[in-house]
Amino acid sequence: MLTSELLFRKDTYARMTEAQVLTHTEQGGIILDRTLFYATGGGQPGDSGKLLWAEGQCEITTTVKGEEGAILMIPAEGSDLPPEGATVTQVLDWDRRYGHMRVHTALHLLSVVIPLEVTGGSISAEKGRLDFNMPEAPKDKQALQDQLQALIDRDLQVTEDWITDAELDANPQLVKTMSVSPPRGAGQVRLVRIGTEDEQVDLQPCGGTHVKRTGEIGRIRLGKVEKKGKQNRRVYLHLEA
Repeated sequence: MLTSELLFRKDTYARMTEAQVLTHTEQGGIILDRTLFYATGGGQPGDSGKLLWAEGQCEITTTVKGEEGAILMIPAEGSDLPPEGATVTQVLDWDRRYGHMRVHTALHLLSVVIPLEVTGGSISAEKGRLDFNMPEAPKDKQALQDQLQALIDRDLQVTEDWITDAELDANPQLVKTMSVSPPRGAGQVRLVRIGTEDEQVDLQPCGGTHVKRTGEIGRIRLGKVEKKGKQNRRVYLHLEA
């Protein structure tokens, strides 16, 4: 079984490191023994960037999950591939990833100021959205935006903790997202906490990447609120330049 060490879990701010090519898939994906690149999941896109080696380089357009926990880097069409066994340098498209981290953390806080069931979500480097089980549109969107910005401006710390699958089953209120299952299967579930244990603002299962402090999110703007079915409203969030 070919699995990759998930370096982005240890340090979400690492931008470059070496790794060894384990194999290529039949579809042309590249599996490394350790990866900085986050694989598409939980509404967050897979990372992009480059692989460099002695004889060449290739552009990585996205990263996805393969079979049995393997992480597949998908090269641009027509790219040369590093040989199996080669040592490569991974270079993350940092601006894009950091945008994902800022937006993802902001969406966790959006679920705090709108404390309703989340039915879907999506993340990009400049904006994101959450779908809520919200029969009626919010009466005062500006007030929600002000509440959200106030939380961001508190510069709260963002940390992680781990619980067992059984502990999560015993605490179903931790799961806010109806459409995305928490990352299970390894016997442990990762929790992302915003604030301290004593002064906790949010705690929920999540496998994505986040900033270390909410102040890094910067200024945000709530965009349009769309009706998506009888019970659902889609709320857009934008990072301001």
